[in-house]
Amino acid sequence: MASKIIWTETDEAPALATYALLPVLQAFTKGTGIEVETRDISLSGRILANFPDKLTDEQKIPDYLAELGGLVKKPEANIIKLPNISASIPQLQAALKELRSKGYDLPVYPEEPQNDEEKKLQERFGKVLGSAVNPVLREGNSDRRPAAAVKKFAQKNPHKMMQPWPEVSQCRVAHMDKGDFYDNETSLTLDKATDAKIEFVAEDGSVTVMKEKLPLLAGEVLDSTHMDVAELQKFYARTMAEAKQKGVLLSLHLKATMMKVSDPILFGHCVKVYFKDALDKYAAELKEIGASPNYGLADILEKLDRLPADKKAQIEADINACYKSGPALAMVDSRRGITNLHVPNDIIVDASMPNVVRDGGRMWNTEDELQDTIAMIPDRCYATIYQAIIEDCQKNGQFDPSTMGSVSNVGLMAQKAEEYGSHDKTFTAPAKGSFRIVDASGSTLLEQKVEPGDVFRACQAKDIPIKDWVRLAVERARESGAPAIFWLDDNRAHDREMIKKVNTYLKDHDTNGLDIRIMKPVDAMKFSCERSRKGLDTISVTGNALRDYLTDLFPILELGTSARMLSIVPLLAGGGLFETGAGGSAPKHVQQFLKEGHLRWDSLGEYCALVPSLEMIAEKNKSAKVKVLAETLDEAVGQYLENGHLPSRKVKENDNRGSTFYLTLYWAKALADQDKDAELKERFGKVAKQLEEKKEKIAQELLDAQGQPVDIGGYFRPDPVLTAKAMRPSPTLNSIIDAM
Repeated sequence: MASKIIWTETDEAPALATYALLPVLQAFTKGTGIEVETRDISLSGRILANFPDKLTDEQKIPDYLAELGGLVKKPEANIIKLPNISASIPQLQAALKELRSKGYDLPVYPEEPQNDEEKKLQERFGKVLGSAVNPVLREGNSDRRPAAAVKKFAQKNPHKMMQPWPEVSQCRVAHMDKGDFYDNETSLTLDKATDAKIEFVAEDGSVTVMKEKLPLLAGEVLDSTHMDVAELQKFYARTMAEAKQKGVLLSLHLKATMMKVSDPILFGHCVKVYFKDALDKYAAELKEIGASPNYGLADILEKLDRLPADKKAQIEADINACYKSGPALAMVDSRRGITNLHVPNDIIVDASMPNVVRDGGRMWNTEDELQDTIAMIPDRCYATIYQAIIEDCQKNGQFDPSTMGSVSNVGLMAQKAEEYGSHDKTFTAPAKGSFRIVDASGSTLLEQKVEPGDVFRACQAKDIPIKDWVRLAVERARESGAPAIFWLDDNRAHDREMIKKVNTYLKDHDTNGLDIRIMKPVDAMKFSCERSRKGLDTISVTGNALRDYLTDLFPILELGTSARMLSIVPLLAGGGLFETGAGGSAPKHVQQFLKEGHLRWDSLGEYCALVPSLEMIAEKNKSAKVKVLAETLDEAVGQYLENGHLPSRKVKENDNRGSTFYLTLYWAKALADQDKDAELKERFGKVAKQLEEKKEKIAQELLDAQGQPVDIGGYFRPDPVLTAKAMRPSPTLNSIIDAM
């Protein structure tokens, strides 16, 4: 029986790396009953699939994301999911510009819709923004941990990125103490199914329906909350004054990509407060040219070109004056003058805060030197966990990757659970009044009183995913022998409902001899840090946003990158989704590749994800042949690490293409050396011999391809022929693989 592995075509560095790795995978699995097929869920692919009416027949592509959304609900699903762009509006606009230049007749994104037609268009584009992919594919909960070989290698060869914490550190996490999402949250568990709707009720009693249909199931946890933007602005102003007075860097940490409705607004308020003098003074001119603080300072500066030269110079001078009067800002790229407030998608909290910890509580200043920072994370739901790990480092010094234990994660995310499913239920208050969630009978389930501009958010977590999450936590505790800690805060409305459910569903399992606890996130962080420093492992069992944050934080400290984590999503219907790490640094990798022909993306996440993907097929089909493929690939990954073939950061040294070659060599050798399957042994004996004999020549051909600019015909939609040529530059290796 043939089994399909679906390999997702995504964006940036992981997409480039696919051109080197996929031909190897397809060659190695040929004749084993496995078919490896691709599906395009890249940002450009999602845009094209969304606008078939604007394209010629040759330009049209199917809606592969919708197709995979159906597949994950079937037991045969086996998907390798690479990191994709969770697009912010500036990224969407850049992708559209590129696609239009290639002859795709796509509409312009309407930043400020002027009529119903433009509003509909904005809504249509909304389907590709932010976390458009993950909620569709994640029909299961998450099991993320370092593969045993990867952890062993990391301890034996600790990464060199850790910076010591200074004797006196002024680093701290600043958060609001009132008026934030945490403070205003209300939550309940539905006793029966209903079709609800979200309404806004103005002071005069007039009602506007914000969301017509919100289907709710019995047992589902439903939340509502809002961010008080007046309090938010006061918090920003207060913290800016503190940073100025202490002479430390100011930095903001949000997630404007995933939290695509709420966080760009929170980001925009910070831009407004920091550059208040200039933005208030020229409010009329900036409105006229459509410059929005929500898109960052870069958008404002770019749109100044629409003004007369003298007016532009005036505004730029006043913006520069704000830098002098305000605190120094943390830099994203000091050489290019890109600050922490330039572009919202540059400050992704789960990628930025681990670096603050790794760099000794510091970020980069304008002199390209590390300096203490006050990290602003406005909302208290999770800001406090970062403060807890910073305090731990200030007391105990930097973590040691050669001895620290692992903090793995079991994350609740199935069926759009929790915060990431809330985009379609996030709104800005149009006036003073209240948002309310009303059930089918007209009764109000939850209500939030708001002022103009406040950000309302509702979230859901269904009962079946919660039950499965508890099961997975117990299973992991049993298999690993490590304590499993539910990070839940009984002072937070949502978490109180979750605690009731966890306590109920734990009774369905045999937990004898297991250490399973519920702890406040701050206490859970302290507990995990303490164990990690002793070399002990801990399982964090968390909701969706915290899953995302922790599975970057600890792997970056332990392994140097979160791209090396094993990320398995056992789907509720019985299939598997195998995710391959994080893509936060992917844009920088592409920039380097285009400039000097060196791709430093590490495909270890892809190599590791393939092992459980093959194991699942072997188990389901009772296939000894596929089991051998999985075992030998696992062995090859160990050899690849042991022999130090990870991509270097420097040009003219081993890069992603070299790494994939060495993995190919070790996999072929392992298949040739095994005695469980004679056919595979014979077939790969020849391949391994060829690869070994031509090893020096192949390695040299791969190095010779580096050192000059590369043209792949596009950033968001590269040309497949040019990209294949760039990513497969060794004729010797290609002839061996293609002959298979």
